Amino acid sequence: MGSAVRVLAEATPATRDRYVDLLRVGSLAVVVLGHWMMAAVTPDGVGNLLAVVPALQPLTWLLQVMPVFFFVGGFSHALSYRSLLRKRPEGSAASASADSATSADSVYAAFLRARLQRLLRPTMVFVLVWGVVALLVQLLGGGGGLTGVTLRLVTQPLWFIGIYLAMVAFTPPLLRLHERYGWGAFAGLAGAAAAVDVLRFAAGVPYVEFLNFAFVWLAVHQLGFLRADGRLGAGSASGAGLAPSTRLRSLRSLRVPALLAGGGLIGAAVLVAAGPYPLSMVGMPGEKVSNMAPPTLALLAHGLWLVGAVELLRAPAARLLARPRAWRTVVAANGVAMTAFLWHLTAMLGVYGALLALDVPLPEPATAAWWAQTPLRLAAAAALTAALVAAFRTFEHPAPPSATTPAPGSGPLAALGATLCLLGVLGLSMVGLGGLLEGRTALLIAIPVSAPAAVAMALGGWLLVERAGRGAR
Repeated sequence: MGSAVRVLAEATPATRDRYVDLLRVGSLAVVVLGHWMMAAVTPDGVGNLLAVVPALQPLTWLLQVMPVFFFVGGFSHALSYRSLLRKRPEGSAASASADSATSADSVYAAFLRARLQRLLRPTMVFVLVWGVVALLVQLLGGGGGLTGVTLRLVTQPLWFIGIYLAMVAFTPPLLRLHERYGWGAFAGLAGAAAAVDVLRFAAGVPYVEFLNFAFVWLAVHQLGFLRADGRLGAGSASGAGLAPSTRLRSLRSLRVPALLAGGGLIGAAVLVAAGPYPLSMVGMPGEKVSNMAPPTLALLAHGLWLVGAVELLRAPAARLLARPRAWRTVVAANGVAMTAFLWHLTAMLGVYGALLALDVPLPEPATAAWWAQTPLRLAAAAALTAALVAAFRTFEHPAPPSATTPAPGSGPLAALGATLCLLGVLGLSMVGLGGLLEGRTALLIAIPVSAPAAVAMALGGWLLVERAGRGAR
């Protein structure tokens, strides 16, 4: 694998934005570490360290980095979709409106297939492996204690996959809005998120808050479009040793990121201090209002602060990534990042299960003994995650590009497939894999969904996207 990484790293085009790759890997790594740290496991169940020690909740303003991943997704999706548009057959752009619509339809199907492959292949393997394990455990009469908690928890991070699928599916229309309105498209989504919170908290309108799963995250995604067009303005020069005029331009290029970071941080602080929003930027057990589920305007402000902060760090990060060893590390991590994310809770709960099976005492969370044991637990979880990555990383490698062009009319079929994938993955994140034999269900948009039904929707949707994106030979 080392030689393959070296070849990939050395073949990197000079035009590639390496910082985006670092942000993608770094944000997932922070999420994994945060999950490992927040787990307060005892023989009675799994709690949240932030609930045990509320004074630690301000740390979520640094460690809740999912907005960064979605921001980077917007940047990558814009480049990918525009690249496919440029590769259309000659004459497509100048053809009649019906032919142009057909061409865009085919591009959309190819775009969905290309973007969903690397995401869904490791996800479906994870789901199928855990589905078989869950079924065997319950057929053998298990499913209680930490095992039952594990069957419920391991699928919860899939909500992130579901939201990301929605972002991929909405990229073409939202990219057109961006190209027409620029910052206005982002402002529209942010304004809609604010209106939802007003209706929710001031007017008491029921269920309206769930709209912010779209408005908040798509607003963050829209910032990635702005970055792709150079509208965020962070320069690559450090200012040291530059001519005064060049240094001035470099400083001016930091103005937008500084405004985003400062405005977002102040806005989030004001909303938390004066409004109904909790301090924690991650969900807390038993809280009446969560900034995460559904997302709130405070979380959007938090996202603005993070996006501005990471853009301010772009220049020093670019200098670091120009070093071959640093870039090879990022390339290697990018090749397994999704697999590690999918299996990291499995590894963590496996470590705790082994400790309980070996009768190793589990100290009370947040005690001195608990903190002393933490480095060992983290090291064990990292080692087990590495083993799981070694076993399953091959499924993260994208399949070879299709040698065919998607057929006319393939866009709606691909959109239907993406919708089914989205609903299936979100449904599975809610219902978990416990209670398979009892037919346990959870409400997904007011419809009860079971784990088998969710898996069937996800698999069926993926097959539709594959069929639409490949076309007929």
